[in-house]
Amino acid sequence: MNIKNIVNRDLVNLTNCESEPIHIPGSIQPQGFMLGVNRRTYIIDFCSENCAEYMGIAPQMILGKTLADIFSAEESDGFKEYASAEYIDSAKPYVFSVDNISYNTTVHTSNETLILELEPFPDGAINLPNLYNQTRTFVSIMEKTSYLPELCQEIANQTREITGYDRVMIYKFDPTYNGEVIAESKREDLDSFAGQKYPHTDIPVQARELYIRNPLRMIADINYTPVPILTLDDTSEKTNKSLDLSLSILRSVSPIHVEYLKNMGVGATLTISLLQNQKLWGLIACHHYSPKILPHYTRLSALLQGHFLTSQIAVREVAEEFEVSQKVDKSLVELLSKLHKNENFIEEYHHDDSLLQLANATGAAIFLNNKLYKNGITPTDEPLISLFHFLADNFKTQGLVTHCLSDHYPEGHAISQQAAGIIYHALSGNSDGIIWMRQEKVETINWGGNPDKAMLPNEDGLRLSPRKSFELWMQVVKYQSAPWRKSEINVASGFSYALQKHINYRVIQTQEDANRVLNEELKTANQELANLNWISTHDLKEPLRKIQIFASKVLDREDPDLSAQVKDSVGRMRLAAEKMQNLIEDILAYSKAGNMEKVFEEMDLNVILKDVLRELQDNIEERHVTIHAQELPAVKVIPFQVHQLFLNLLSNAIKFTDPDTAPDIDIKVNIVDGSAVNEIISPLQKFYGISFKDNGIGFDEEYETRIFDVFQRLHPAHKYPGTGIGLAICKKIAENHKGFITVRSKPGSGSTFTLFLPVSR
Repeated sequence: MNIKNIVNRDLVNLTNCESEPIHIPGSIQPQGFMLGVNRRTYIIDFCSENCAEYMGIAPQMILGKTLADIFSAEESDGFKEYASAEYIDSAKPYVFSVDNISYNTTVHTSNETLILELEPFPDGAINLPNLYNQTRTFVSIMEKTSYLPELCQEIANQTREITGYDRVMIYKFDPTYNGEVIAESKREDLDSFAGQKYPHTDIPVQARELYIRNPLRMIADINYTPVPILTLDDTSEKTNKSLDLSLSILRSVSPIHVEYLKNMGVGATLTISLLQNQKLWGLIACHHYSPKILPHYTRLSALLQGHFLTSQIAVREVAEEFEVSQKVDKSLVELLSKLHKNENFIEEYHHDDSLLQLANATGAAIFLNNKLYKNGITPTDEPLISLFHFLADNFKTQGLVTHCLSDHYPEGHAISQQAAGIIYHALSGNSDGIIWMRQEKVETINWGGNPDKAMLPNEDGLRLSPRKSFELWMQVVKYQSAPWRKSEINVASGFSYALQKHINYRVIQTQEDANRVLNEELKTANQELANLNWISTHDLKEPLRKIQIFASKVLDREDPDLSAQVKDSVGRMRLAAEKMQNLIEDILAYSKAGNMEKVFEEMDLNVILKDVLRELQDNIEERHVTIHAQELPAVKVIPFQVHQLFLNLLSNAIKFTDPDTAPDIDIKVNIVDGSAVNEIISPLQKFYGISFKDNGIGFDEEYETRIFDVFQRLHPAHKYPGTGIGLAICKKIAENHKGFITVRSKPGSGSTFTLFLPVSR
């Protein structure tokens, strides 16, 4: 029978300890022994090398056997019933007896293996903890302590009393897992570790993960010799990876951790995890300066202390946060009251003490419309304005909360005495914002050894030499402020939002005042325009009519005394007056298209088209015009405006056709999606597309948009008379109907004007 051990033989040093597989060491501590049993067959696949010391049976006589071959049938059958339960309660270990010695047996699983860890208690005494007294003591402690540090100190005292360790520490992690001793109970002759910090490298990532999975860890003797775990050499699959000892109490310890503890002079340890929201909040770390084995049920009492403390951590932290929250909320209420009552809050109350108190800040500043409003201790104007510009460029959307501004801002060191930490929120303008500031808090951190010298070379590689000394090592930390609490951050955010609304309200109010003035000016202008329309309609038309009448009389008489030159001048005068009259009438028509009351009626467009064709009958007959028209829809329109639009389009189609060509006009209609008319319109909106296609002279594509502008003419007036307002009127009428008008044209190929009118829903 060949037997092999599954000890992990990978060399471990400070270069690879972060990835050391500490959960599968393949060995255990010697204060007990271990069996690995197949959970289906109960055949023993693994055993620790020290079985013979405890049981008097050599490993080769154990491996490959069943539990019934090793223990009595009564104990074997009882264990099978115990292990087959849906949940194995590690607090109630199974008890085996060998040579009249009782063994507490804790059980957990690793894949298909049941791992049995047997620890002797020779006198057979169970020594169950007095849970009533322990709970009563904790309730008493809980009632008399108001704050978390006080509670931690009491728990440290009670845990030391229960366990008998020389030193018990409550160890809290910061966000980066540097630890600090926040409470300590110790022998009087020992130096204190209270207040000291230890770098995150002291407890690597994989160790922290194991503390989460297994809340209790004991090392009975730092100077122990690891006991290998053995198995039959019948398959290559049986390696240290086959046995995950994460939940084991006897699991062997990383040599790096052993050296660390030896450097501290520690002889034995017990560690209890303190968890919050499935994260490692801290540890109860118990140190003894000689070997110490803690019995199973005493360990449970110590673990219960950890549960007691864990149950109170969140409650006490929330209570402390609530106390701060009450104070800052009071300041916020005072400030909001002033904000709501005063339109000029920023100018009159930016120096109010409540502005600082709502975030417990030492300084504050508001930057609005390129003007600074400061309160408390702040940097001078120039660096402060530079800070506002930097924050607006980099943190305008998300804001910034930091207790170390220099980590984010290159010039942060220069202003750290006034603004080492800030809360920043952007306001409406480009660089507008509000900042709460805290002064630099120079802090001396007491490290338990130099954290910056975690590795030094020696003959064995990179070792823990620098941690051989755990004497106090002080580090001065600069350019940082006290951290901001959640309640302070939340209140600052709430006030920033309220201030933003206040600023927006002021902008709106200012705009309303400006609009009110503009409205008055528009009323005056409209009145003047109405007067101008009256003048155009009456006062201008009347002299024009007289000019035309007198010019006609002069020409009609054909006085022989008039020279040909005079007659020509009078004829030009009459023609100019006619043009002036037509221009005035077109301008009035354009003005009316936008200003007249818009009364919509459901109208058959075929009726309007027939009226227009009757009006143009003489022109149609004279030019031999051919018109083809599809059946048009009934649409809600302003009838006289659509009449004017059709008249303008048909008149243009006839007028802008070569004199030697008979005009041919084709009128069609179809329904199109809104997005086909204009990309910003929903495709769900439907439009009637009514097109007027002619065979006229056309024009270049570059004029397809400009042609709808007022007074835009593409052809000489003597050849194609007109004022250049007709198509502008068409565009205005289309817009009055929430529609559009477009044109496509090429020189010599005619034009197609398309009127888009919305389909009524």
